[in-house]
Amino acid sequence: MRLLPFGELPPYQPRRFVPAQLDLGDWPAVAPCFDQLEARLAQVADAAALEDWLLDWGELTAACDEEGARRYIAMTCHTEDPEAERAYLHFVETVEPELKPRQFRLEQLYLEHPLRPALNATRYGVFDRVTAVHVELYRDANVPLETEEAKLGQQYQKLTGSLTVRFREQEQTLVQMARYLEEPDRALRQAAWELTTERRLREAATFEDQFTRLFALRQQMAQNAGCPNYVGYAFRRMCRFDYTPADCLAFHAAIEQVVMPVVRELQAERRATMGLDSLRPWDLAVDAQGRPPLKPFQAASELIARTQAVFDQLDPVLAADFRRLQELRLLDLENRKGKAPGGYQYSLSEARLPFIFMNAVGVHRDVETLLHEGGHAFHALATQGEPLYAYRSAPIEFCEVASMGMELLGSEFLGEFYPAADAARARREQFEGILKTLGWIAQVDAFQHWLYGQPQHTESERDATWRQLSDCFGGAVDWRGYEPARAKQWHRQLHIFLHPFYYIEYGIAQLGALQVWANYRQDPRRGLAAYRAALALGSARPLPELFATAGCHFDFSAETLRPLVVLVREALDQP
Repeated sequence: MRLLPFGELPPYQPRRFVPAQLDLGDWPAVAPCFDQLEARLAQVADAAALEDWLLDWGELTAACDEEGARRYIAMTCHTEDPEAERAYLHFVETVEPELKPRQFRLEQLYLEHPLRPALNATRYGVFDRVTAVHVELYRDANVPLETEEAKLGQQYQKLTGSLTVRFREQEQTLVQMARYLEEPDRALRQAAWELTTERRLREAATFEDQFTRLFALRQQMAQNAGCPNYVGYAFRRMCRFDYTPADCLAFHAAIEQVVMPVVRELQAERRATMGLDSLRPWDLAVDAQGRPPLKPFQAASELIARTQAVFDQLDPVLAADFRRLQELRLLDLENRKGKAPGGYQYSLSEARLPFIFMNAVGVHRDVETLLHEGGHAFHALATQGEPLYAYRSAPIEFCEVASMGMELLGSEFLGEFYPAADAARARREQFEGILKTLGWIAQVDAFQHWLYGQPQHTESERDATWRQLSDCFGGAVDWRGYEPARAKQWHRQLHIFLHPFYYIEYGIAQLGALQVWANYRQDPRRGLAAYRAALALGSARPLPELFATAGCHFDFSAETLRPLVVLVREALDQP
């Protein structure tokens, strides 16, 4: 596709089933491949032939997934380009709706095949369990609803990516405006925060309408699948086999009990250091001692070079992996108008390569973001040799251990970006951020449990519930005079719009990442080897085993959380 930052990328290995010149954006051309797979399965006579069939099915799925990925990447890199938008929507509207019932049919036939029990149960146990859930939940009636959901999500991204303000005689994106919240001049920070907040509030009605429509679609999907509510449907759909909604609620309570007292303590220290009567929303990102913002780099090229130096010190294999991403132009890092917000790593499934997207503006958070997405990229590269397509990804809860763990491992080498004093300051900000983010994660997840647990709620009830949760998880911040903005804070959390219930994973994974970091500090060679061994498993083993391979406990109770918070508090007290 012309708008992609990278060029032609060949498949990881030559295709053996999918025609080399197949137009994957043309459903009539793709459909015969599914016909052939269905016909062949009926002729499979032994377990070896069934395994061979699974590899061909995976090859076709990977090819189709990469076509969708390329169009999504082009659209998010250029939300204002009509060609990119048309290509993405064409795939969403004409290919994906056809793919889903055909994939369901193959899953159904596979589960029913008389030779399936002859396959190695240890090797295929996870795959069979996930496939069974897909078949259990699939409904033809949900396919057009999912198409509409994807289109609404694209509208949300297009709107958020287009928002700009005029500040200091320049048009600036809202991402670019975030850097002013680190400026020592309090009046400047307030002006920047108010302007950005007012710009978002002007779109509040549109955001509310988009979410209301998404909410209705999701409720209907759950009903179609025979689920009493969307909460249960989402947990099954996301294959959360190892924890329940009740476990999430208990995790929220543990964060409120264990983490939030430390957050409020740190906020009190900040308020006292800054000599303020109260902390306002624009006082949270600035250095409390009045030092100017950290300036880790000027241009994206410098961010890349310094991050490469971090990986060079950490591990030669990871360093070579990151160098390869640069050579293949698999990075799009700088912020610009018309680019979708946020950051992500998206796997190109057939090439078995990761692509990293972000919006760098020269702040320390950009360093953390690239380390984070780099961890996802290393995860994708670690599974390149896995023959079974389904195992070349992992449960989200462990995917985020890969990324958050890399943030912490990389922080050991921030001297590549800063002199010693600034590196120590950056590490302190990182650990403060971990604690604050755990509170935000709990708030976002608790909000979603409330939203989908109260299907008849009103917009005013949404506002009231978000404010109530802010009292629990927002810390000691003074929002007087800005209550409407406080009530609509959730509009900026794209996961609520695009990926419902995908957020608690960050909290679960943070506990794993802290354990990875603690293991590395105790024994760098052994800790890093365990981390990489776990990444290489992909999703071939159940989630608790992935954690165990990385040297972590899969548990997010207060008992597990408390010693990790103590460890973070000790790191904060270090000079």
